Amino acid sequence: MRPIARRTLLTGLGGAALAACTGGTRHPSPATADSLDASASPSATPVPPVTVDTANGPVQVPGRPMRVVVLDTDVLDSALTLGITPVGAALPARDTSYPDYWPSPRTSGIRVVGPAGSPDLPTVRALRPDLILSNQARDGDRYDQLRELAPTVLTQTTGAPWKANFQLHAQALGREAAAAAFVGSYQKHAGQVAQALSAAKLSGRKVSLVRFVEGGGIRLYGRQSFPGTVLADAQVGRPDAQNVDQSDVEVPPDQIAKADGDLLLYATYGDPERAGTNATLASPGWQALGAVRAHRAFPVDDQLWFQGIGYTGANYVLDELQRFLGA
Repeated sequence: MRPIARRTLLTGLGGAALAACTGGTRHPSPATADSLDASASPSATPVPPVTVDTANGPVQVPGRPMRVVVLDTDVLDSALTLGITPVGAALPARDTSYPDYWPSPRTSGIRVVGPAGSPDLPTVRALRPDLILSNQARDGDRYDQLRELAPTVLTQTTGAPWKANFQLHAQALGREAAAAAFVGSYQKHAGQVAQALSAAKLSGRKVSLVRFVEGGGIRLYGRQSFPGTVLADAQVGRPDAQNVDQSDVEVPPDQIAKADGDLLLYATYGDPERAGTNATLASPGWQALGAVRAHRAFPVDDQLWFQGIGYTGANYVLDELQRFLGA
């Protein structure tokens, strides 16, 4: 089976994202908040600044920031989901483009400000931001430099706490009402997927998540990760080695048997040769996995499944999970 074409999931993007699903379990693709919140358009009336409680303590931010720079993939998803196109964004070091689960018109005007975890500060300064969004794990060591450029809102980390982080991003962006609508829509979507899997007697299937990381080995993803939480919301099972309260567990190639599951989904960050993907997939150990022998091992998009940390990314993950499981 080939990976699901991203464009097949993009129909309806920009439509009524929060409309109830009808006529089946398929979920309409999420829209931008511009279609939901009149406050997305600039107003002649000044909006007073607000104070948000960040990982670095209270930070005063503009009441309606217009020039936002995001320095990690989770804040990119949050901003775009809430209808704000950043003026600048950092990309993971091994990525060369923005995630294609967003249509190119949404990202084509965003200036790349360098790699995540090491942004080019003069480039950020040149964009004249009125708000910077990131997290301590990426940018805690340059927080003082960033806040000299603009009010800077950092969460503690990214990944598993993405839902709580989204609420902070929404406060900083002045889009709390739209955020609540997206949360409700996602919860309904996850419930519908869980119900469909249960009705098809598929919810007991154990789904394995494997990521080949250039410079970082083979990682099995646990419950305390972005994709792990989405799978939990869909009420699907996990293999024993991944049914742990950790983000991920690195395993050597000779322990690849721990990656087995009823359904195995794998992705590569970086070059497949240097990440070890090609060698592992050709190895006897991989070929011996039950999921591989049953033709239930599929590649997925790393930028979506492991970097699309937010409500739009999560909705697409639910869609793909349901398709892979055949419900």
